[in-house]
Order: sequence, then structure tokens, then C-alpha cells
Amino acid sequence: MHIEAGVVQGVKMLFSYGTAAVSFGIAGKLALDTIKNNGVVSFGVKTLISAILVFIFFEVFPHHPIGVSEVHLILGSTIFLIFGAAPAAFGLALGLLVQGLFFAQFDLPQYGINVTTLLMPLFGMSYLAKKIIPQNIAYKDIQYKDTLKLSVAYQGGIVAWVAFWALFGQGFGAENLAAVSSFGLAYMSVVILEPLIDLAVLAGAKTLSSLENSSFVEKRLYNPAKA
Repeated sequence: MHIEAGVVQGVKMLFSYGTAAVSFGIAGKLALDTIKNNGVVSFGVKTLISAILVFIFFEVFPHHPIGVSEVHLILGSTIFLIFGAAPAAFGLALGLLVQGLFFAQFDLPQYGINVTTLLMPLFGMSYLAKKIIPQNIAYKDIQYKDTLKLSVAYQGGIVAWVAFWALFGQGFGAENLAAVSSFGLAYMSVVILEPLIDLAVLAGAKTLSSLENSSFVEKRLYNPAKA
């Protein structure tokens, strides 16, 4: 989902600074709520673990340039289910920043674009989770259909934002449309794999009963939501 350098240029880059600011504003509000409920240490540890995982997803896992961007196995729904929305958001942002600072400096000018592309779909997926997962169900007990819906929401959101940036920056020419389409088709293939990974991770969580009262995983992982 890394937008290639030069896709968005000049004054149009200012818009990405605005969308990034909005993204961090939403993430900041979620973080304050999380800290209020769980404490700053819990939030910090979950964010750090999320950031390390995101860096691994970006830099270690296979990733291939296709069309206007790159296809990554980001596992946004996985870190959301295990650590919660706020740690996942800051983990995504920090993992992306570390990769840019130390391994892909050419991506830093597009940081606002890329962080928006990662965070906005996460917020949408978080909202969807509240709607489709019953309050009396802990995340560890959700079914494949729900993990599939979350994955489609997140990956579909990324594809939509990548398409927006590409069309915003380069217009609706045939070549650009073809590049956007090829990226979208390739990226949505991740939807086949991600729900299975989610279920495998959640199955692992069921066996780790010692984590049930831990403040370093999302409370909803083991406990139903409060009515």
C-alpha cells in the first residue's frame, strides 16, 4: 500500500498533510480513552508490540510492487483484535515511520499519504466490529464470517485510499486506471488469507489462559463488551 514517489506531487501533497492530521487526531482520541481505561503502561506496551509486528509485516514478510503501489500482508484486523484500535493505530504509524527512517527513506515524503491509507480503514473496521460482533461475544470466539467482514473492510479501505491517491495525483488516464485496477485485484487476494490467520491467532489466544487478565492485550479479546 506504499504509494510510489511522484504519484502525488506539488501542492496536492498539502492535502495528504491534512488527512494525516485528521488520522492522528482520531488515533489520539482513541489513545486517550484507552489510557483512561487501561493505563499508560498498558497502552505503551501494546503499541510497541504492534509497531514491531507492523515493521515485520512491512519489511520482512514478502511484498511486491504492483501497479501504483505495493502489496503487503499487513494483518490490520489481527493486531486490532489482539491489541485494540488505539495501539493498532499507533503501531501502524510507528512501524511505517521506522521502516521509512531506516530502510526506505524514499517513502518518507509520502508518509502522510501512507499513514492515512493505513489508519482510516482501521477506524472504519473498528466501527464495523462494534456493529457486527455481538456484545456478549469475546473476540476469541468470533466466527470466520466476522473475521472475513473485518478483513474485507480493512483491505477494501486500503484499496479505496490507494485508488483515491492515484487518481487524485495522476488523473483518469487509461494507463493509470489499469495500474490502479491491477493493484486492487492483487491486494484483495490478501482477503483470502487474512481471516484464516486471524482465526489461527485467536485459537492460539484461547490456549493462553494466562493472558486473560493481562493488561497487555485488548480486554475484549477474552471478555464480552460491557452492556
